[in-house]
Amino acid sequence: MGVTHHPGALLLATAFMLPFLPHALRRLLQVFGSFLAIVAAFNLPYGRSFSETFMGLHLVMFHVDWLSHVFGIILALAAFIGCVYAWHLDDRLETPACLVYAGGALGVVYAGDWFTLLFCWEVMALASLVVVWRGGRPGSPSAGLRYVLVHACGGLLFFTGILILYSQTFDLSVRSLVENGTSGVGIAFWFILLGVSINAAIPPFHAWLPDAYPEASVTGTIFLSAFTTKTAVYVLVRVFPGTEILIWAGVVMALYGVVFAVLENDIRRLLAYHIVSQVGYMVVGVGIGTTLSLNGTVSHAFCHILYKSLLLMGAGAVLYSTGRSKLTELGGLGKRMPLVLLLYAVGACSISGVPLFNGFISKSMVISGASQAGWPWVEILLLLASIGTFLHTGLKLLYFTFLGEDCGAEAREIPQNMIIAMGIGATYCTLLGIHPAWLYSRLDWAGGAVYHPFSPDRLIFSIQLLTGTAVGFWVLISKLGGEATVTIDTDWLYRRPLRWAVSWTVVRVADAGLLINMISIVLKNAVWSHLANPVRFLAPLGLHPGGSSYEVAPGEDFDSDRDRFPIAVNILWMLAIAVVALGYLMGVAP
Repeated sequence: MGVTHHPGALLLATAFMLPFLPHALRRLLQVFGSFLAIVAAFNLPYGRSFSETFMGLHLVMFHVDWLSHVFGIILALAAFIGCVYAWHLDDRLETPACLVYAGGALGVVYAGDWFTLLFCWEVMALASLVVVWRGGRPGSPSAGLRYVLVHACGGLLFFTGILILYSQTFDLSVRSLVENGTSGVGIAFWFILLGVSINAAIPPFHAWLPDAYPEASVTGTIFLSAFTTKTAVYVLVRVFPGTEILIWAGVVMALYGVVFAVLENDIRRLLAYHIVSQVGYMVVGVGIGTTLSLNGTVSHAFCHILYKSLLLMGAGAVLYSTGRSKLTELGGLGKRMPLVLLLYAVGACSISGVPLFNGFISKSMVISGASQAGWPWVEILLLLASIGTFLHTGLKLLYFTFLGEDCGAEAREIPQNMIIAMGIGATYCTLLGIHPAWLYSRLDWAGGAVYHPFSPDRLIFSIQLLTGTAVGFWVLISKLGGEATVTIDTDWLYRRPLRWAVSWTVVRVADAGLLINMISIVLKNAVWSHLANPVRFLAPLGLHPGGSSYEVAPGEDFDSDRDRFPIAVNILWMLAIAVVALGYLMGVAP
């Protein structure tokens, strides 16, 4: 098996064919190609690899173990669901860009060397930029520009760390950089960690996510939610397990995302902030570094891709149908969109950790991992974040969008493929919640850890927590509605200064260009007019080929045929040069 069986290569091949096909064939191919990627990801055996030597470097472009296997399956499945959701879309650029983006993500998780990983990392950044720009919203161009600038900085940090690491070890294999709980490679460790942290949206490097994702199209946002942050989580699990600073970084993420979701009025920005919050659980699991917590991170990444895409598909259906995305402009849509309401509710139950849905079987594993590893305050803070998640994504967004006072918005019928895609996601969320053994069997339990999510104490505690939150929401419902406000995040720390810096630079460059232009005009008029026509300059002095009787008409340009020296003069110069050169060679010239 070679590169042709790489799930990412299948998506890339599909993407490159799509722009040249008519719409009917494009949508068939995008679904078929992404389905083949799922089949390939399922059938890749552990230990399968593909390597090449390039410029003297041994590159392992493709390697399969338990970690890449699990991430490969869910990323390929996310691409398939996204393609079904985008079935109706007639765009020769957006869907191919989405598939290149997904192919790059799969390239990251199967990469066995740093250079291949970094190349696929940058392919993701460029393709996702196109996805943001194709959003067609007023803020899409500027959000995309900020997005690519942030990711360019992250890529540069990542690349710098890789170069330093290779200069120290001459080893390109992607491996853990943690030795006995500490960094074993010095400054390279921190450069790579910072680069990955930007893609993982760890505060204060997170603002690109809620800034850019809502500016993409309703279909593009589904792809964006699945790949960038989850591939970053994959790299964290692979390279930084047990890095304790990530524990508190993850706790900050979990709480930070929830707090900003409270303040948010736009439903897609609210869900974007909850991506930050949910990835926080995964980062905590990486920081703890035990077998249980790492398996919890991988499980939560798997489940999160499913329920978050389902939630964003529901929000996208609302935006597609009504043209509205503000909580203050929505309400009562459940009567006109009952299937969307039902399927969104499955995602809401999943993200909130309701038993028998997939969020429960993964989030509880991370929290239990914190408890077993002796981090009680981390456990408490993650439970607090869980309450906020249920309060705002599970209850607030659902109620004020679908069940509250009717907003009177006109709702056009949404394409059936959107409902089908949501149904696929909801089915997986439910099946995994009922039968988690399918996912657990693919994890690495080498440390001997065992986890049973449906123990009586966990079920009772979860039901109590959810019931108490629901009662609190009902009591405070009048104060929890959306408000027409603008949320200011850390991106304002660089958005305004960067705008000023760019404007100042442009003005200074323009001034410098004007000065150079003025100087060139002066030189041209004062000097160049004579240099461009040596005959006109030399004629008054009697130094011209035609002798003293030769006259140059005013404004007349130099004519190389008319004004050239006689051929005998050129021959004389050539002979003189040859004699001098020969004299130097013979040693007789001075």
